[in-house]
Amino acid sequence: MTAFKRTRAYVGAVAAVVLATTARWLLDPVLGDHSVFVTYYVAVVIVAWLATRWSAALTMVLGVAAANFFFVPQRYVLTPHLTTAEHRGALVVYAVTGVVVIGIFEARRTAQRQADLRREELQVTLSSIGDAVITTDNAGRVTSLNPVAAALTAWSPDEARGRRLSEVFHIVNEETREVSEDPVRRVLAQRRVVGLAKHTLLISKDGIERPIDDSGAPILGVDGEVLGVVLIFRDIGERRAADKASARLAAIVESSDDAIVSKSLDGIVNSWNRGAEKIFGYAAAEAVGQHISFIIPAELRAEEDLILAKLRSGESIDHFETVRRTKGGRSIDVSLTVSPVRDREGRIIGASKIARDITEHKRAADELRKTAAELSEANRRQREFLALLSHELRNPLAPMRNVLEILRGTLGEEQTPRQALDMLDMMERQFGHLVRLVDDLLDISRISRGGVALRREPVELSAALRTAIDAARQYCDSRDQDLTVVLPPAPLYLDADPARLAQIVGNLLNNASKFTGRGGRVLLAVEGQGSQVLIRVQDTGIGIAADQLERIFDMFVQVDVSIEQAQGGLGLGLTLVRNLTELHGGTVEARSPGPGKGSEFVVILPVLDMASHGPCPAERPEIAPVASAKRRFLVVDDNRDAAVSLAQVLERNGHDVHTAYDGQDAVAAAARLQPDVVLLDIGMPRLNGYEAARRIRQADKSAVLVAITGWGQNEDRQRSKEAGIDAHLTKPVGYADLMTLVTTAQAKSERE
Repeated sequence: MTAFKRTRAYVGAVAAVVLATTARWLLDPVLGDHSVFVTYYVAVVIVAWLATRWSAALTMVLGVAAANFFFVPQRYVLTPHLTTAEHRGALVVYAVTGVVVIGIFEARRTAQRQADLRREELQVTLSSIGDAVITTDNAGRVTSLNPVAAALTAWSPDEARGRRLSEVFHIVNEETREVSEDPVRRVLAQRRVVGLAKHTLLISKDGIERPIDDSGAPILGVDGEVLGVVLIFRDIGERRAADKASARLAAIVESSDDAIVSKSLDGIVNSWNRGAEKIFGYAAAEAVGQHISFIIPAELRAEEDLILAKLRSGESIDHFETVRRTKGGRSIDVSLTVSPVRDREGRIIGASKIARDITEHKRAADELRKTAAELSEANRRQREFLALLSHELRNPLAPMRNVLEILRGTLGEEQTPRQALDMLDMMERQFGHLVRLVDDLLDISRISRGGVALRREPVELSAALRTAIDAARQYCDSRDQDLTVVLPPAPLYLDADPARLAQIVGNLLNNASKFTGRGGRVLLAVEGQGSQVLIRVQDTGIGIAADQLERIFDMFVQVDVSIEQAQGGLGLGLTLVRNLTELHGGTVEARSPGPGKGSEFVVILPVLDMASHGPCPAERPEIAPVASAKRRFLVVDDNRDAAVSLAQVLERNGHDVHTAYDGQDAVAAAARLQPDVVLLDIGMPRLNGYEAARRIRQADKSAVLVAITGWGQNEDRQRSKEAGIDAHLTKPVGYADLMTLVTTAQAKSERE
C-alpha cells in the first residue's frame, strides 16, 4: 500500500470516529450514560471493511478515548474513568468485538486476494481453450481461423490467410475509439501469454461491433523459437449483460441492511449477506453450512418446521414477527419474509429469507406510547396549573376591587384614618402577593433556560437571612404562630448571592407557615458542620406523605391541592429552593414522619474558607432616601394611568413632577426642563425607552435615568445599561425603594 493510501486510511479512521461521536451525541437524550460504545462499533466495522486492519485498530482506540471523554460519567475528563461494572464490561465487549471484526475483514480480504488470483489463473486456462482462435506467423500474418473466429470477424479462412492481423482482427477501444495495440507485437515482445486491454471492441468485416476479451500466447518450436502467435477470444456481450445484472443483484444483497439468507429445504444455510452478519453477529463462514436453527431460540424451534412446511407447499410468508438470537446471546425482534426458490423446471429447491431487525422500531413504538402517556399527564398538570394560576391571580384582585369600590362610595364622607389605613394595608398585601407570583414564574423561566447568574460575594449568613426572617416573622405573627430562630454564635461566611440566599430561606419559612395551622410552631436553625452549614426549617404542620417526598420539589407539585389553593401558591416555591440551592453548589432534602406530623427541610451549603479567601469586606451602610430633598422628576409612560398615578405619588411627597407619554416628547421635555430624575418606560410608541435614554444622556450627563418597565429579563437590563440608564426596575415599584435607588445613584454620580 502506498503512503498516500495509508494516510487516506488513517484520515478515514479519524473521520469515522468523529461521525460516530456525533451520532452518539445525537442519541444521548435517549441513551444517557448507557451504551456509550454503540456508534463506535459501526465505525470500526466500516473502517475494517473499507480500509486496513491498522486503520481499523486506530478507529477502535480513538473510539475508546472519545467515548470515555464525552459519554462516560464523569464526562469531559481526559483521564480514564470507567468506574462502573457496566462501562468496564461495555469496554471489554467493544474491544473483543473490534478485534473479531478486524480479524474477520482481514481474513476476508486475504481470501478475496487468493480467490482473485485463482480466478485469473482459471480465466487464462479457459481462455486458452477458447471459442474463437486465430493463429499468425512471427511476422503477424494470419495463418488460420477457426469457424467461430471466422463468424465473429466475417472473414473466411481463405480470405484472411496471409493478411496482417490488424486487418482481419480489427479492434478499438470501446470508450476512445482509438485502434488498440497489435496483440501479436505484444506477445512477440514479451514471449508470454498476454490479454487485451479492457473495453475492447471487435469490428467485423461487415461493420458489426462486439465487446470481446482475448488472450495471446506464443507458439514455440522444439528449440524454444517463437514460430507465431495464437489468439483466443470470445464475444462477451451476453456475459457482460449477465455480469452487470449479477453484480447489481449482488450489490443490492450485500448493501442491504436487512439479513438476506438462502437455505435448503432442510434448513441448511447456503448464503449469508453482510446484513445478516451485522444483525446476527455471525460471519458468512460461520453460518453457511449450518442449520438455520442456530439463531432460533430453543422455545421457538417449532416455528422453523411450520415455515419449511409452508415453503414445500409453495406458500410465502410475509412480515412474520418473531424473536431470534444473536451470536452474543442477545434476543432481538425480527420481521421475516420467506419465499420459495425454484429451479428451471419450477421445482422448489430452497428458500430465500429476508429478516429485518425491528427491535429499535418496537422499542420506539413503546416509547411513543409512553411519551403519549408523559404528554397526557403534562397536559393534565398544565390544565390544573392554568386553573390554579387563574385562581391565584383573581384572589388578590377581588379584595383590591372591593376596596376601590368602598373608597369610591365613601368619597366625601367622613372616614376614620384607621379604616383607610387598614384598606391600604390590605391592598398592599394583595399587590405583594401578585408580585411574588410573577417573580416566582419569572425565576422558574430564567432557571429552566439557564438565564440566572448568581451575583456571588462573601456573605455573612446571619446578616443575609435577616430580611427573610423579619418578613417571615410578620407572616407568622398574623397567623398566631411561634417562630423560633437559632443562629450560630460565630459568624459563618458563604460565597453566595445574598438576595438569592434570602429567597431560599424565605420560601422555606413561608412554606412552613402556610402549611401550619394557627397556634403552630416554626423553627429556623442554622448550624455549622465543618466545611458545610446546615439550614433547617421545621414546622408542626400537615406533614408530607412518604410517596410525595421524592417529587415535592418538582414544578407545580402540591401536597394537597385543596389546602394549597386555600393557602395560595402555584407550587413553585420549593422548585425555586432546589434550583437556587443547587446553583450555590448545595443540596436540599425534605423529611416528614407522615401526614399530620409536621415536616423538615434541610439545606446544606458549602462554607467559605475565610483563611484562604482573605478578609470579608465591611458591610456597606444602607443609604436611606432623603425625604426632604425636593427633586424635579420627568415621568414617561405611554400608559397614562401609570404615568399620572406615579406622578401623583411623587407630588404628594413634595417633588416637582412633569409627565410625557412617548419617547420623542420625553427627549423634548428633558431638554426643556433639565430634570434631576427621568423615570422611563421601555415599550413606547414613536421612540422606545432605550433610544430616548441615549438621546437624553447625550444632552445631560448628570440626570439619573431609571427604567420602570414590565420587561425584566437579563437581556433587557443589559440593553438598559448600554443605553446609559442608571437603574432598571420592574413594575410595580414602591416609593421607598424608588427613592433609595435614586439617592444611591445620585451619590454615586457625585462621587464620580
